[in-house]
Amino acid sequence: MKHKIWKTIFAFSAAGIAAIVLSGYSYLFKALKINLKKGGLTPSTDDSRKFPFHIIKNENPETFEKHKLYNSVSFSGILSEELIKTRASSFLILEKGKILHEQYLKNHSSDSLLNSFSMAKGVLSILVGCAIDDQLVTSENQKVSDFFPDYAQNKFGKHLTLKHLMTMQGGFKWEEEYRHPFAENSKQYFVEDLAKQVFETEMKEMPGHKYEYQSVSAQLLGLIIQKATGKSLADYLSEKIWKPLQMEKEARWSTDEKGNEKAFCCIHATARDFAKIGQLILQKGHWNGKQMISEDFVEKMLRPTEENSAFGYCIWADDESLNKYRFFYGFLGQFIIMIPEQEIVIVKTGLYNRLEVDEKKRPLQVKILAEEVLRSLANHSEETHQISLSMQDLAAKNIVSASS
Repeated sequence: MKHKIWKTIFAFSAAGIAAIVLSGYSYLFKALKINLKKGGLTPSTDDSRKFPFHIIKNENPETFEKHKLYNSVSFSGILSEELIKTRASSFLILEKGKILHEQYLKNHSSDSLLNSFSMAKGVLSILVGCAIDDQLVTSENQKVSDFFPDYAQNKFGKHLTLKHLMTMQGGFKWEEEYRHPFAENSKQYFVEDLAKQVFETEMKEMPGHKYEYQSVSAQLLGLIIQKATGKSLADYLSEKIWKPLQMEKEARWSTDEKGNEKAFCCIHATARDFAKIGQLILQKGHWNGKQMISEDFVEKMLRPTEENSAFGYCIWADDESLNKYRFFYGFLGQFIIMIPEQEIVIVKTGLYNRLEVDEKKRPLQVKILAEEVLRSLANHSEETHQISLSMQDLAAKNIVSASS
């Protein structure tokens, strides 16, 4: 009897495995193997060793100067609770290019390489600007078919441009979904051949008419940058950004088994180096006397489209709040927030998959972080002013007392 039961279980297991393989979900076995061997069962900010990667080399590393108020400003309980609730791993603030505050949680430090997730999409847009400056790409309006001619044979694909990919108006048959293992995004994270997945993704409508966030657009954009430059994304990012900005640490960009970077995500860098990217954009591409990306292109990156007033070239926007800001946004709560009027950059990384969003799909946490930081800085300034007035008043009384 027991023999028959085990035989039945084996038969059903074999049938299940065969069904998974034949259905194109064999990547699930890879996902299970990687996660059981090297970490948790879900994507994490600490995934830099789970996959193959290319090194993003730095040169002559230089850290930010510390602000005179470094780690001395008290922040509200609201902000602290938000960091704890969303399992933050790092929280860093720059003011006028100096480190005002930094803290690391859950065994992380300033040396920890943290997963960018979709913040990498904004980095791709930066690289497009660099490729235009290098005259390797004519403009953001260049056709995708100039790089991959098969798109010219498609009634929708022949109209597809790099701008469509950066603004998430590609018109692909792709549903962005992260919450179940059979989703295209789950497959994208573990698949062995990202290019194959991209080129097998069909188009369903004319590009440029509708915003729909699709990670396949970013992966295609990464393949285009590789083809245009003749370099890996990691090497080009090293050449154009990591070395000139004198990043503190080498970074890693995860790849598939074919050596193609996961362009839609997965740059692993320190919080301080992510902050340098934010500072570069805040300074409109200007760094240490040099224009690293054309100012015109940076302004285009930050300008929301007509189709989505909260999204530019893979950079999110909020112009409705009192303090206007822009931000890079990655899965599970990774942010580089730029508040231009106050010359502030905020970096926050974490591990939380239940972030609440507004009607434009912007995480509410970004607004909370920005407003609480600004409120705390304003309160600190007011307290400092009151102390200064009290000291002046005391000094004046001492002078009167001495003279009498």
